[in-house]
Amino acid sequence: MASTIQIEKIAQLTGHNASIFALAADREPKYFLSGAGDGWIVRWDFDAPELGRLIAKVETQIFSLLYLKENNKVVAGNMNGGVHWIDLDNPDHTRNIQHHKNGVFDIQRIGEYIHTLGGEGMLSRWDAESGRAQESFHITNQSLRCMDYSAERNEIAIGASDNHIYLLDAGDLSLKKVLKDAHDNSVFSIKFSPDQKRLLSGGRDAHLKVWDVDNDFKLLTSQPAHWYTINSIVFHPEGHLFATSSRDKTLKIWDSESLQLLKVVEGVRDQGHLNSVNRLLWSDFNNYLVSASDDRSMIIWKVY
Repeated sequence: MASTIQIEKIAQLTGHNASIFALAADREPKYFLSGAGDGWIVRWDFDAPELGRLIAKVETQIFSLLYLKENNKVVAGNMNGGVHWIDLDNPDHTRNIQHHKNGVFDIQRIGEYIHTLGGEGMLSRWDAESGRAQESFHITNQSLRCMDYSAERNEIAIGASDNHIYLLDAGDLSLKKVLKDAHDNSVFSIKFSPDQKRLLSGGRDAHLKVWDVDNDFKLLTSQPAHWYTINSIVFHPEGHLFATSSRDKTLKIWDSESLQLLKVVEGVRDQGHLNSVNRLLWSDFNNYLVSASDDRSMIIWKVY
């Protein structure tokens, strides 16, 4: 497989005026959203990628994004801890709630609630319909950087800047386990495998680690996967591949089962990014992989 995998650059999207930190799936698979340091939220069409459309703008850098299909709203987290509830049908109803401190680094829909992570070490749960905070839990005194949800276990995994990984019950948000010093530096990315049997984590230490979920999260492998911080981990919609991206300007494609590195995508050689690759999105639409960078652009890739 390592010798046959191919990656094709489909399009490079420009239009943002600052680093792009956030990507999100949209109302239909053929669309996706981006959020950047310019405060812009842009909708892109895979069928016409040169025609990005500005759908909202906030006053400061956007770090995280989530689209709510049922009420056509976008939830965006900014660098100052604000959570924007953007009503795309009624823009006048848009609200910015100054809730967290020092950044909102991740937003996810889990069950009927929206969950946000803050730079002050707090996890907050919001009502999706009203956009009101229901409860907050202080987990650590350092930033919470990333989270993922295991439906099979009904657990939330959270990576933090204190180097730990926290496992919480998704029902009552009680703390079930802490993987102490999971990385030598901040945990920037985390993802359950599609079969829910492994947890992958990437850190500022540039290591990719794989944890055995069914064996009390025993460490299975640890490897120096990049030169610098691993910013994002995403799985192919069919689950057989995953991708990582890094501050080292590369993205890498891996075999999900063997954890073998299959492809390295670099800036000059592969017409990739020229700066840190901050976020990845692997879309259901044509299985396109989207990468977003500090170079103010996004690239759509097709992996064969």
